[in-house]
Formats: sequence, C-alpha cells, structure tokens
Amino acid sequence: MTRGLDRRTFLGAAAGGIAAARVFGANAQSRVAERPNVLFILADDLGFGDLSCYGRPDYATPVLDRLASQGMKFTSAYAAAPVCTPTRCAFITGRYPQRFEVGLQEPLTLRSPEVGLPADQPTVASLLRAAGYRTALIGKWHLGWRAEFRPQRYGFDEFFGSLSGSIDYFTHIAADAARALGSAVLPDLWDGDTSIESSGYLTDLLTERAVEYVARSHTQPFYLSLHYTAPHSPWEGPKDGGIDHADHGAGPMTNGGSLGAFAEMMRSMDAGVGRVLAALRRAGLERNTLVIFTSDNGGERYSFNWPFSFEKFYLWEGGIRVPAIVRWPGVVAANSVTEQPVITMDWTATILAAAGAAPDAAQPLDGESLLPVLRSERAVYDRELFWRTQTREATRIGQWKYVRDASMEHLYDLAVDLGEKADLKDRQPALFAELKERHAAWAAEMLPRP
Repeated sequence: MTRGLDRRTFLGAAAGGIAAARVFGANAQSRVAERPNVLFILADDLGFGDLSCYGRPDYATPVLDRLASQGMKFTSAYAAAPVCTPTRCAFITGRYPQRFEVGLQEPLTLRSPEVGLPADQPTVASLLRAAGYRTALIGKWHLGWRAEFRPQRYGFDEFFGSLSGSIDYFTHIAADAARALGSAVLPDLWDGDTSIESSGYLTDLLTERAVEYVARSHTQPFYLSLHYTAPHSPWEGPKDGGIDHADHGAGPMTNGGSLGAFAEMMRSMDAGVGRVLAALRRAGLERNTLVIFTSDNGGERYSFNWPFSFEKFYLWEGGIRVPAIVRWPGVVAANSVTEQPVITMDWTATILAAAGAAPDAAQPLDGESLLPVLRSERAVYDRELFWRTQTREATRIGQWKYVRDASMEHLYDLAVDLGEKADLKDRQPALFAELKERHAAWAAEMLPRP
C-alpha cells in the first residue's frame, strides 16, 4: 500500500483527523441509516494540485479548502480514465467504461455522433429514482448528442447544461455538438431537450440553476449532479467577455489562455460551489446532505500536477490522480485525510449505499462502497485498479503500478516514487510479470480494444 508515501510536502498531517474520526462511532452508524440528499460535484480537467488545499501556490480556493476541513480529503483518488467521456460513463453506470462500446471508452468526437449509453443501462440516477429520489443533472453530459442518448433517458428528472466536451463560456457554442446534430452552429445549452439561448458566464449559469434547485421545497430526498465545465478549455475567466470568441465555435479550443485566466476560472468555480453550499445551509439541508467533490481526469496546460508526471490523456499519475473531498456531517469526521486508493466507480457505489438504493443484479457495479472508509471503520487497504485507452494501459495493485505506453512498459513503486521516474521492471521481474498478467486477466473481461 502507499502508507510509506512522503506526505510532508503535499498530503498534510492526517493523524489528528483520524484520531478525531474514531469519536464518531455509534453516532455515525445512526446517521448512515438516514436517507441523505446527495450533491455530487464534478470539475472538468482539474489537476491534483489545482486546489490550494492540495498545494496550488498561485491562487486560493477557500470554499473547497473549507469543505475539505469539514470532511475527508482523499490523497489517492483516481479518475477511471485520463479523459472525460469514459470517466463520466464510469460514474453514471458505476462500471468500467471498457464494458461499453468503443465510443464510450474515448472522448466522444465528431466520429461518433451515433454513440450513447445502451438504452437499458441502469445508472446512478435511475437506481436512485427507483429508490424514491428526485434526480437532476446540471452541467456537462458528454455521453451522447442525439435525443435518445440524453440525460433524461437515463433516470434524470431534469437536465440543464451542455452535451459536448468543450463549450465557449460566453457564446455557449460548441462546434462538435452542432455538427453531430447536423445543424448550423447553435448554443450547446439545453434545458431538457430544448436548445436555449442565455447570456452569462457558463460557470455562473450552472451555479445559479443549482442554487435554485437546492432552494426548492423538497418532499423527497434529492440527488443533484453538478458537473462544471471549468476549468476545461477554452481558458476564459469571467472578465474575458470582451474578447473575440468567433473562433471558439470552430476550433479545438485548446489555444490561448494564461495562468491568470485559469486562476480566475478556478476562483469562479470555487465561489460557485460556495453559493450552492450556502443554499444547502439556508434550506436547513446541510447536515443531511452527502457532498462529494472530484474531477473527471488530471489537469492540462495550466494545471499544477506536482509531484506527478504527465497530464490529461496519459496514464501516469498526472493524468488520472485527482482531488476528492467528501463531507457528510455526523458521519464523516472533519479534518480527516486518507491515503485510501479509490476510483470513479466507487463514488457511484457509495452514493447508492448511502441512499439505500440497490444496484442492478444483472449489471453489477465495478466500484465498491466507501462508507466504511468514510466512517473511519476500516484502515487503508490495497486495491486492484485498471485503466486502458486506445494506446495505453495501466494497473495499480497496492503500492505497485504497471504502465504500458505504446511499446514501452514500466513498473513503479508509488510508495517511494510518486513521480514515476524509476522503472523497476528489470529489478522486480516477478512483480512486473504479475501486474501485467493481472491486467491481461481484467482486459479479458472487458470488450476488446478495437
């Protein structure tokens, strides 16, 4: 396991939080028996160190830092993929994206306008709705453009947001959505199945809709997925409304930007989360709401991924290790930190377990409930985690990690080498062979790589 990691520079002290967690005991048990509201917040392309409580040095994220101080901070949380569509598929279904067709294993592009989740696929939303929850998605979907592939076909009572992978923050135009739908350039902003035009900075629009949702009179517990597009490109802060956005409906949206614009995007999202949490507090729902915050993959050009190597698109730690914070007053001890390895599908399993919603027996979850970890009832334990893209694959078992990039293969000891600089495959041939074999066994249970 990674209990030997050097935590002095970026993990923070965990001992005090762990000791405090043990005080909860029976109280945590009784609180878990209740049916909490669920607020799941997903950032887009947020790197491991892009929150100040994870080490970002050039700006502050006071709201998310405070959220971490009120709950549990994970230092070994992983996205199910180094890009957005497969990670979102993993969360929505609770299953490895490699169990689904090729288009869901990679970012949806113009090559795949006909791709979406299977019509009969159980989702976190459909399972919660069957258990008596109201469900809503506000923000980015990126799991299918056509009407039959949109959120309300998969258990969400409401949807407000975008269908594509990247959208201009001011014009709300996304060229891939327009082309996939066979129409002229139009805003990729939807209220249900209706394309709408609305002025304003996208992060603010999503926040405002989430605040309005939380403030309603609720007769049932609710599950709200708030999927911000920040800080994904185009890198536009809320004060950049006067710049020329003409090319953002046609290009790849990966040019331009600056560290300053990225910082403003992060401050805007942080403040937006604060507004949603304040709405929970005003509604008297704070103590009975499970809040989870994480990212869909590692960061990109302006992210702070230290001490990890590489970034989004890669299966080294910089591409898949992400921040994750959980707050649930009375259940999760404040100021707690864990090195427990977790992966996207675990959030699905945890939400369902907390809500008392049964998974679908015919399509079992690949994630596992983290409630024992959140209640501080289980010490850090080893996991077997797997990743695969079109050209790369990786496995983490305990502290050991196998990475294959094209024809190059590597073995790393994450207990002493977070940067994945020392390849140990020649020094540890038996371990190298074992991890490679375990990956092959896992891959044999998935759909084949095309």
